[in-house]
Amino acid sequence: MRKSKKYKIFRATMLSIYLIAAIIPIYWIILTSFKVPSDLYAYPIIYFPKVLTLSNYSYLFSFAHFLTYFKNSLLLSLISSVISTVISIFSGYVLARYQFKLKNFVIGLLFFSQMIPAYLLMVPQYSMFSQLNLINSLIGLGILYVNIAAAFSTIMARGFFVRIPRSLEEAAMIDGTSKIGALFRITVPLAMPGIAAIFSFSFINDWNELFTAALFLNSDDKYTIPVALYSFISKAGIQWGVLSAGLVVALIPTIIVFAFMQRFIISGLTQGALKE
Repeated sequence: MRKSKKYKIFRATMLSIYLIAAIIPIYWIILTSFKVPSDLYAYPIIYFPKVLTLSNYSYLFSFAHFLTYFKNSLLLSLISSVISTVISIFSGYVLARYQFKLKNFVIGLLFFSQMIPAYLLMVPQYSMFSQLNLINSLIGLGILYVNIAAAFSTIMARGFFVRIPRSLEEAAMIDGTSKIGALFRITVPLAMPGIAAIFSFSFINDWNELFTAALFLNSDDKYTIPVALYSFISKAGIQWGVLSAGLVVALIPTIIVFAFMQRFIISGLTQGALKE
C-alpha cells in the first residue's frame, strides 16, 4: 500500500511537471500575440499585461497576407496526406498479405530510407525538380511530401494489416466479395484507427515542415505557414508580436486534427504496440 501510494504521488508529480513545461510555452506565445509593442520589451518582464490588443492579428491578415499562406499550407497538407495515406493502404496491404521475392529486401529498404537525413537528398531532388520545372511550385512540393511520408506510412500500415486475421477476408470472399471488396469492406474499417493515425502524423509533418519548403519555394504567394513565419525573423530584428500571432493561428489546424482524431490515434498506437 505504501509503495502504491508513493508511486501515485511520484506519477502525479512527474505528470504535473510535464504538463507545466508543456503549457508555459503555449501560454507565453498566446500572451505575446496579444501584447502591445511597449510590453514586448518591457523590463521587468510583464507576465500578466493589463492592456491587450488585436493589432498583431490585424497586421498578420491585412499586410502579411497570412490568409494566403494558411490556404497554401492547408491545401498542401490535406492533399499530400490523403494521397500518402491511400498509397500506404495499398502498399502496406501488399506487404502484409502477399509473399513474393525480395519482400524482405523491400521492407528493409523502407526502413533504411528513414535513416537517411533529408538534407542529403536535397541537392539531387532540387536538380531533378528544376529540370521538371517544379521549383517554386506547390505541386512539386506536394510530390516531395508524398514521397517523404509514403515510406513511413507504408511501414505503419503494414503493421496494422498484419494484425487483422486473414480469415475475415477469406470469409467475405466465400460470400462472394472480391479481393478489393474484402479490403475496403472488412480490412480497412478494422484498420481505421491505424489509418487515422497515419493520416494525422502525415498531416502534422507536412503542416510543420520548413526545410524543404524554404528551399523549393521562392515566391511570396507560394509560401507555406512555416516559411512565412520564418520570414518574420530578419537581420533588422524579430517581430515578436506578429510572429506569436502567426504561431497561434498555425496551432489551430493541428489542435482540430488531434481533437477529432484523438480516439483513433490512441487506439491505433495501442494496436500498433501489440506483438505480432
